[in-house]
Amino acid sequence: MAADSPTLTPRAAERALNSLALDLLWSWNHATDALWQQINPDCWNHTRNPWTTLNNASRGHLKALLGKPAFRRAVGDVMAGQAERLRRPTWFAQTHDTSALSCVAYFSMEYMLSEALPIYSGGLGNVAGDQLKAASDLGVPVVAVGLLFAQGYFRQELTPDGRQQALYPFNDPSLLPVSPVLTKEGDVLRIPFRFGQGHVWVRAWKAIVGRTTLYLLDTNDPANPPAVRCVTTQLYGGNDDLRLRQELTLGIAGWRLLDMLGYQPDVCHLNEGHAAFAAVERAHGLMQRLQIPFRQALTIARAGTLFTTHTAVPAGFDRFPPDLLRTYLSNYAKNQLDIPLDTLLALGRANPEDQGEPFNMAWLAIRASGAVNGVSRLHGAVSRRLFAPLFPRWPESEVPVGHVTNGVHTPSWDSIEADALWTEAAGTERWRGTQEGVADRIRALDDRILWSTRCQARTAFIGKISALYADRQSYADAAGLSGRPVPALSPDVLTLGFARRFATYKRPDLLLHDPERLARLLSHPDRPMQLVLAGKAHPADIAGQELITHWIAFSQRPDIRGRVVFMTDYDLALAEILVQGVDLWINTPRRPWEASGTSGMKVLVNGGLNLSELDGWWAEAYAPELGWALGDGREHGEDPAVDAAEADAMYTLLESEIAPSFYARDAQGIPAAWVARMRESMARLTPLFSANRVVRDYTDHFYLPAATRYHARLADGGQAAYDILQWQDMLDTCWPQMRIESVTISEPDGQRHVAVSLFLGHIPPDAVQVQLYANPIDGGPPFVTTIPPDGCPDANGMTHYTVTTGLDRPATDYTVRVIPAHCGVAIPLESTHIAWQR
Repeated sequence: MAADSPTLTPRAAERALNSLALDLLWSWNHATDALWQQINPDCWNHTRNPWTTLNNASRGHLKALLGKPAFRRAVGDVMAGQAERLRRPTWFAQTHDTSALSCVAYFSMEYMLSEALPIYSGGLGNVAGDQLKAASDLGVPVVAVGLLFAQGYFRQELTPDGRQQALYPFNDPSLLPVSPVLTKEGDVLRIPFRFGQGHVWVRAWKAIVGRTTLYLLDTNDPANPPAVRCVTTQLYGGNDDLRLRQELTLGIAGWRLLDMLGYQPDVCHLNEGHAAFAAVERAHGLMQRLQIPFRQALTIARAGTLFTTHTAVPAGFDRFPPDLLRTYLSNYAKNQLDIPLDTLLALGRANPEDQGEPFNMAWLAIRASGAVNGVSRLHGAVSRRLFAPLFPRWPESEVPVGHVTNGVHTPSWDSIEADALWTEAAGTERWRGTQEGVADRIRALDDRILWSTRCQARTAFIGKISALYADRQSYADAAGLSGRPVPALSPDVLTLGFARRFATYKRPDLLLHDPERLARLLSHPDRPMQLVLAGKAHPADIAGQELITHWIAFSQRPDIRGRVVFMTDYDLALAEILVQGVDLWINTPRRPWEASGTSGMKVLVNGGLNLSELDGWWAEAYAPELGWALGDGREHGEDPAVDAAEADAMYTLLESEIAPSFYARDAQGIPAAWVARMRESMARLTPLFSANRVVRDYTDHFYLPAATRYHARLADGGQAAYDILQWQDMLDTCWPQMRIESVTISEPDGQRHVAVSLFLGHIPPDAVQVQLYANPIDGGPPFVTTIPPDGCPDANGMTHYTVTTGLDRPATDYTVRVIPAHCGVAIPLESTHIAWQR
């Protein structure tokens, strides 16, 4: 490559460096690392932020570097290599080049892409950031929208006795890897917007993420009043008023930005309900474009909208008082959507007629979407239970929520040692296609290679943790907050990791349930362990903060000093170090409150193993040959007896299975049983729980069908949507008069013959479907078979239906029901009517 790349001029090389620094591809492709190391080694080593490194470099030193042909040639080689990668055919281009999908608009409140862009809190941002990166790798046409928070989520500091202090440093946009969005004339692009009656301006910034682009909205415009300028200050801060204004900005101003920039998305993907108003604003745009009413426009828009829910408890949904909605949306409903405000508010209520019911953003997202999914198989089932109130009389198993289990962007989370191993075994393109054959190549690796890689990663981890701890403690010492010496971790000891948000439902104190027993495990003379923890508790979560205090107190016990380390200010940079180095990742939530969880997925690519509650992703990933599990796979609420039993089970596993497996070495010094689990976990689980698989699943099962449905409803000025509305209105009027008159079930000749007489009234026969239904067995799908009409209605207005089936279950298991039917309509998502045999 270098021989074919021309040597750039100094000015061209400087422009190239700016371009490279502003493309977050560097967060998972490390081809440019050597350049930043030469430009400003101190800043680069401290921040790992190329844009900050470049902008804080000595101008004299940079000029001298640019004067060297070898350096300019190196810059040119990197640029040429990046251009070559972008020219390669992608999975999407090769697989779906003739599809109807040209653009997916992805909306999320937070994105975890790099510590250089700290606009995230945790899991939701992790999923969004990793999916953007995977979309870039696979060439899926995604454009994303979020908010540029001036302070982001809080940063954490601890007092000597373990009390958390929340800090809010300012994110200087000039030092972030983003650039302002400009008009064609070169002016700062400003999006006109209204909060209630007040006219405000929203600015936008652009972050390049390989092939994908992320636009970040910002209300900190000098022309706005102070209260408006502060809307995008803190992530998940403030009261209902601030949260609503943030979500209106994200959804409405976000969709308007895409329209102003010329995007015409086929699909809108709502990553959690925060952005639900994007679907409403999308309908507003269609109203203007096609000159149609709001209901018809929303019927078109929802066909191309996907809602992904991440919430496992009702309290997790954002709900707002009706009066607050009236303050901010009265003008929008009347003058933009041309509908009564109550019509809009009804979309966010379980009971549309209850004007006192809080406005639920998840309900709005469901009613504005053509498909809904949870983020694990178990979470899909939990979500069906949560959303059941919107689908009265429908079996819970048929509440229209599917699932796409989360995954992580493996190139962002693997260590240098692991990356070298995977490259040698499976090639450089392993995460950019279907991953076919990757598992078999990992299974073929020798024990010595796997164990050597694990030991190297653990040794590197110990060095990084010790250095980072010392660095952070030096600042704490200066502020009089320390009192904790640098830990004496060992590269030869079984290393456990535990890091997450400290909330009581995640049970971060379960491992501390019996401190004496844990201390004995850590200080065992032959099979010692060491534990590295990290995590923040929300500033308003006093109970969660107390759990941190308990761990700090335990870590200072003389008998285990140096064996337990609590790392402050858990962030992406620290998460990378942890998941790359620990041998065993521990996760202890209360089932089923962990929707998916991704931290345990990140250790997979690095050869780490999991000890986790059977919740979220681990409920479908676990097998005895892959790791260890807690719990019985059932829900027990907040039962202290269950907590005690599971803590005891965890100690027993650590003592009797996990530690012996790690320390039982063969003649070559290799723990064969441990390595066998490593190998199978890496081979089977890493590809399956990767963002590569996730984005391909979304594309194949949601994006492509949604794009097709959207264009079908958009055609001919929205005629299909108009027809659907006429059908819905007819059903709403006529359904109460429809009745199942009689059902006869006989069993001649070893077959079951079912005959139904149905009075439809003014409902056409093709507007409904008559079904024979039986409940699911052992968690499987329900039995549903269609009963076709047997001729035209008779003289009494009865329509007759008959079917003959096999005798697989007793006749008493079955019942007849009638549901709506219309080509291209999602049932029951878009029509919840159902009638059952009495």
